[in-house]
Amino acid sequence: MNKMNTTNESYRDKLATVDEKGKRVWLFPKMPKGKFYEYRKYVSYILLVILFGLPFLKYQGEPLVLFNILEGRFIIFGVPITHQDFYILVIATIIAIVFIVLFTVIYGRLFCGWVCPQTIFMEMVFRRIEYAIEGDANAQRRLMKEPWNSSKIFKKILKHTIFVFISILIAHTFLSYIIGVDEVWALLSHSPSEKMSGFIAMIGFTGAFYGVFAFLREQVCTTICPYGRLQGVMVDEKSLAVTYDFVRGEPRGKLIKPRQGKKSDCQDGCSTCKDGGSMCPADALKFELDQVSNKKGDCIDCDLCVHVCPTGIDIRDGIQLECVNCTACMDACDEVMVKINKPTGLIRIDSYEHIKDNKKSIWNARVMAYSAVLIILIGLESFLIAGRTSIEILVLRTPGQTYIDSGDGYITNLYNYTLINKTREEIPATFVFESDFEIIYTFVGSDPILKPNQKMEGSLFLKIDKSQ
Repeated sequence: MNKMNTTNESYRDKLATVDEKGKRVWLFPKMPKGKFYEYRKYVSYILLVILFGLPFLKYQGEPLVLFNILEGRFIIFGVPITHQDFYILVIATIIAIVFIVLFTVIYGRLFCGWVCPQTIFMEMVFRRIEYAIEGDANAQRRLMKEPWNSSKIFKKILKHTIFVFISILIAHTFLSYIIGVDEVWALLSHSPSEKMSGFIAMIGFTGAFYGVFAFLREQVCTTICPYGRLQGVMVDEKSLAVTYDFVRGEPRGKLIKPRQGKKSDCQDGCSTCKDGGSMCPADALKFELDQVSNKKGDCIDCDLCVHVCPTGIDIRDGIQLECVNCTACMDACDEVMVKINKPTGLIRIDSYEHIKDNKKSIWNARVMAYSAVLIILIGLESFLIAGRTSIEILVLRTPGQTYIDSGDGYITNLYNYTLINKTREEIPATFVFESDFEIIYTFVGSDPILKPNQKMEGSLFLKIDKSQ
């Protein structure tokens, strides 16, 4: 059998984290190690520095990035986005969605395992703290089963105290992206009663993050995240994903190790073997014949790929919704292949089509269509940003008003104006009318001064010579 059994897909009828009675099955993944895990560490460190450092960066006194949904204030890398520029934000969101779809069509769910904040915090922060305090997978299972004692209580309290502290830190950072780091500092420096709404938001965010990383964990990826649910309709046989090479690995079977030769073990009393020497010739011949007759694949069915999986699946069953492409199973399998003198890459990032038919091509009509749409949207967004004005002006005649003959040779009318300042500078308002005749204007009240990133409304009188 040189191909995967595609008829038996009973594994898709259940979740690895739920038993037959519907109860939660708590996962204890083995701590991964290997080159891909090290690469993920470096990527995680960079992304964590960006995540926690970005709110502190400012440009001309304003945050470099701000997503104040409550007040409708958005700043994208120093560019303020007002209500009038909201179409730019909408198109940017569409670009992000199309990019994610295109990325998934080509590379599968690689974003989840390497870039997603949920995975980075869970696997590279909280899980590593858990390993440091409670030990590896087997130690954690023993700790869960043993009765409550001083050692268990100490470890649990220490772990969850650190979890709460990190959740508080994440909540403050998350809130900094919404209201700005200065407002967060104001919350910290005032009594909760003075900033009750901010304090309640902080408690809510902290509780949410603590609940996700301490209890929900992989359930977010397997049952809650909409992106994970959509993966099944975006991935095809050409998509790259963490995939088991069933052509090379099947049929799997346990590795039979030939015994070391000892003279006392030989039934025919041959003198070829010596105590502590090489393998017995009879065993060696039997081993080789067994390997040839059974035609076993390279997979020795050690199940290490299952033990390290953070979502509890068996990647050898095929591409599954629960797989986040974290590459932990690749490291585990490569380690085993090195030990048994087999080529690495039995589990690797590859397409199903390449493994099955030895065809390697990610380009198809769908990929090219998404690429074309993405290029058009990026071009449109670039054009809109380049043509964006710093100040918007709207002048309309006041409803219900007619012109007035002032008797001094001029005709006067009342107009309403709306001025929007998209810059970070304070600008005195002046009007210049492109006309062949002179237009005199007089503001109702004081002359307007535009505040940075603010909108101003008012009225003014326009006067023209009656002869014009």
